[in-house]
Amino acid sequence: MKEKVVRFCVSLPKYLLEELDRRIIKRGYSSRSELVRDLIRELMIEENWQKGEEVIGVLTVVYDHHQRELSQKMLDIQHSAHVKVLCSTHIHLDHHNCLECIMLKGKPDEIENISISIGGLRGVKFAKLTKASTVV
Repeated sequence: MKEKVVRFCVSLPKYLLEELDRRIIKRGYSSRSELVRDLIRELMIEENWQKGEEVIGVLTVVYDHHQRELSQKMLDIQHSAHVKVLCSTHIHLDHHNCLECIMLKGKPDEIENISISIGGLRGVKFAKLTKASTVV
């Protein structure tokens, strides 16, 4: 079923419109409407995270797989949490580095705690949590 689209007019100072257009080009959007829709969805996701209801998160981690017991520590953190680990993807980047994406479902504070715990482990070079939600 196709959603009804409503058009509306927005007034902006010239510098904000120019910034909007720069972002459209930089991010590869086909129109101002596409960018505005995504910005609104981002706000909705952030509100869902602030409400404390069940949300989705993707934790992206780059780490040195030669770091002693690091993989096991990461698994232990995932197993001890009250968060559902939906799946994880492991990629060997080179001889020393691996990239892992861990998809999580649960309460925002629990997901953020996993992110902080894994990100703080010795040998983790990069950890970033991307927030998502089923309600957008």
